[in-house]
Amino acid sequence: MYARRRRNYFLMMGGCVALFVSAWAVVRLWSMPVAVGMCVVAMVIPPVAAMVANRRGPDDRWWDDPSGDPESDAWWDELDGRKRH
Repeated sequence: MYARRRRNYFLMMGGCVALFVSAWAVVRLWSMPVAVGMCVVAMVIPPVAAMVANRRGPDDRWWDDPSGDPESDAWWDELDGRKRH
């Protein structure tokens, strides 16, 4: 899960950099409004990439990590119907 999220993050950020560079190196020579539009799209990508990278999947059970209190952990495991080995 972590590798997939990290790969998606780097792909999105690579696309963001590619949009900025191509907008101001190539596209601006033909159309300034299109170059500005590409930059606006590239501006939206970093926050979306951060959300994608930090999103937890349905298999990520980060909320039931052991707390360190054996009694509490056993109670929560019983409540969830799980056995901790």
